[in-house]
Amino acid sequence: MATSIAARISRKAVASAFSAHRHVISSRCFATEAAKAISPSSDQVKWDYRGQRKIIPLGQWVPKVAVDAYVAPNVVLAGQVTVYDGASVWNGCVLRGDLNKISVGFCSNVQERCVIHAAWSSPTGLPAETTIERFVTIGAYSLLRSCTIEPECIIGQHSILMEGSLVETHSILEAGSVVPPGRRIPTCELWAGNPARFVRALTHEETLEIPKLAVAINDLSKEHFSEFLPCSTVYLEVEKLKKSLGITI
Repeated sequence: MATSIAARISRKAVASAFSAHRHVISSRCFATEAAKAISPSSDQVKWDYRGQRKIIPLGQWVPKVAVDAYVAPNVVLAGQVTVYDGASVWNGCVLRGDLNKISVGFCSNVQERCVIHAAWSSPTGLPAETTIERFVTIGAYSLLRSCTIEPECIIGQHSILMEGSLVETHSILEAGSVVPPGRRIPTCELWAGNPARFVRALTHEETLEIPKLAVAINDLSKEHFSEFLPCSTVYLEVEKLKKSLGITI
């Protein structure tokens, strides 16, 4: 009786030990297969994800950011986007250049939560690119699509500029303005409303204040810029140049 009980206990112990050993082997095999599954392929495009910002390449198009431009950490730049010297793109903005080019000119600023996009083509026959030239201020929560803003303009908060619209130099759009497709805002004028309508002509003194606002925001962006490591896409061009010249460092 005691012998049979001991034999039964030993069989159970052997069975449990074998089961545990098999579980360990299967876990190791699964871990090995999982490691193989997630290991990066040699054909995979290598990209630098440093967590400071979302710079998203699309096909052959890679967003370009100047060395002294400030782009906030949670901004999304995708595709054909160029941010020039001294420009600033503030928190929460999305610049999506998947269909056409987007450029933010020298010392211009795109403030919080703006969305900038560009269509394949403009129904008005005008250029479908979204161009923001130098010393332009884009107010927060604005939406720009395939429009052109000439130098030294102010676009008020919550404004919408549709395809083919043109804002000529030294002009101001009041907050909440909606510019329909193909509409032209003449130089040195103040427009407002939905749809945007002429309000009055700007004085010479008012036009002189427009670039000063852009410079003041540029100065403020430098304080924010100093909190982050200098990070732009210029190093990609340097790497290409080094590779073409056969330089290895």
